[in-house]
Amino acid sequence: MRSLNETNESNLLWAVGFILAISCGCAIYSAYIIQSTLDALGSSNMMALLIIDGGKSFASDDVNLEKNLNSATAALRMSADIAYATVAACSIMFAGLVIRLVRRV
Repeated sequence: MRSLNETNESNLLWAVGFILAISCGCAIYSAYIIQSTLDALGSSNMMALLIIDGGKSFASDDVNLEKNLNSATAALRMSADIAYATVAACSIMFAGLVIRLVRRV
């Protein structure tokens, strides 16, 4: 029979793995949604304005619209980078968890 400490450690590892899986799934989903939005902003069928550099910047006769779209695109790119970094961190943590589980067995 396993000791109470081993049981608590096992429960903790399961909880960390479960939370890690949920976090990684959320980060991947967020990155997918953000990338889909950026792709839609870069589509020539989406907007009736001039799209420059494949959706990296916009030109319009309305200065406020142009400014808002450019800043929204920059914010989405930054959010996508954060989501990708979260996926990378989750992957590293998952690798550490697997190593820990392998060493226990």
